[in-house]
Amino acid sequence: MDFKKLSEQYKTELLENVMPFWLKNSLDKVYGGYFTCLDQKGEVFDTDKFMWLQAREVYMFASLYNKVEQKQEWLDAAEHGATFLLEHGHDGDFNWYFSLDRKGNPLTQPYNIFSYTFATIAFGQLSLATGNPYYAEVAKKTFDIIRAKVDNPKGPWSKIVPGTRDLKNFTLPMILCNLALEIEHLLPHALLDTLIEECLHEVLHVFYRPELGGIVIENVDKDGALSDTFEGRLVNPGHSIEAMWFIMDLGVRLERKELIEKAVEITLNMVKYGWDHEHGGIFYFLDRLGRPPQQLEWDQKLWWVHVETLISLIKGYQLTGSKECLAWFERVHDYTWTHFKDAQYPEWFGYLNRQGEVLIPLKGGKWKGCFHIPRGLYQCWKVLEELAERPSS
Repeated sequence: MDFKKLSEQYKTELLENVMPFWLKNSLDKVYGGYFTCLDQKGEVFDTDKFMWLQAREVYMFASLYNKVEQKQEWLDAAEHGATFLLEHGHDGDFNWYFSLDRKGNPLTQPYNIFSYTFATIAFGQLSLATGNPYYAEVAKKTFDIIRAKVDNPKGPWSKIVPGTRDLKNFTLPMILCNLALEIEHLLPHALLDTLIEECLHEVLHVFYRPELGGIVIENVDKDGALSDTFEGRLVNPGHSIEAMWFIMDLGVRLERKELIEKAVEITLNMVKYGWDHEHGGIFYFLDRLGRPPQQLEWDQKLWWVHVETLISLIKGYQLTGSKECLAWFERVHDYTWTHFKDAQYPEWFGYLNRQGEVLIPLKGGKWKGCFHIPRGLYQCWKVLEELAERPSS
């Protein structure tokens, strides 16, 4: 495998295709913030603004400014989104709404914890880029609210009747594994260490189930027991695999080789479990008992699932030398670049049917924005670059 050539492929796609697409098409220069509902050509088809996507885009521009090159246009774009978020995105106490109209009037209550998590990493990165203490304060205050909401993320907007089926979900501890490192510069060491250990315990000792063949499930009872319900049988291979590169990063940070090896093992388990051997690609949702999933879109192939898988596989190879990770990386790379990259216009498709055909030719919407594709391209580029620079044995 030509790591240098692959590294250039990912780097070029990020810097010459994907980020210029968002810089050109997404900035709302009238009311502030970003348009995320962009069609195949990059034209706006809806003007509502979703806080988690606004924050993710702030994060991407600030992160690339910090990690790649201090381009003023990237910093300006990040602050453009941050200004809109601060003026309109929350209720005055940093409870972040889910959606606003174009002008910034709130449409949906702050029920979604991921509006908070992505606001935290957005302002964390922006504080690094600018040195502005207010951005750091916003990140820390929002993080404190997340910590307070862990046991009841949706708060008064939860639809669940308390005490009937109290399940806990994999997504929040999974996100917190990444968030911990993203705002490491803002947290006291003791708090950071506690957060990391809590997240690792949840992911590796609650949601990872050796008795089910080493897969990760999305929901368990409050006491950690399996639940034979739609939610309790749900498996989301992409979520599980994404969490594993977060844990690999934590393993490097903590110098704990066993964490890295466990994350690689689970990555390979989940790729094999989720791979569609008939049509290729990774399923969106599966039922751990093989029953019909509740989600009708279960067999779709999604952009973020495949990009996150590429990151985990190439990091797994980088950190352990696993030839199996490298073989699977090549397989997923070929599928991803063949099916999701638009050969006609910039940026990538997000939604394919099971056969790998484009379902909706949008480049951004309510769920897809400036995040998984550029973050994945950056992560793979840097790992491949390091691999290319290693002395040959």
